[in-house]
Amino acid sequence: MAALIQSRLDAVFGEHDLQSWEFDVLASLRRSGEPYSLTAGELDRTMMITSGTTTHRITRLEARGFVERLRDDEDRRVVHVRLTDQGRAACDAVHGAHMDNERAILERMSDSDRDKLTEGLVALAEALGDAPPAPPRR
Repeated sequence: MAALIQSRLDAVFGEHDLQSWEFDVLASLRRSGEPYSLTAGELDRTMMITSGTTTHRITRLEARGFVERLRDDEDRRVVHVRLTDQGRAACDAVHGAHMDNERAILERMSDSDRDKLTEGLVALAEALGDAPPAPPRR
């Protein structure tokens, strides 16, 4: 299922010259609110990836001009990753098409089947010990 869905998501991201992981990082930063910045550690936790993967992704996005790294003024060990204007424009340009694509994927199911799917996924998450996400940082 994940591969089937991912191929449909990748098609839309590809139309916007993005990969899905790039959108994930850009959208995580965009959702954080102004100044659209998170520490590298916050990105790790938000996207549930390792610090090495985060570093690699930040480096690639920085090369494209989508993000910039900033050292914390008080603790030089802390790196803040901030969305650039170019990164925000790239995220915003694909967001509508991505949402339309996700709706189109789910609209193939009846309302009843979507409700059952939601209930089943919530039950699985709870059975695996998942907790509701923390409220967004402001």
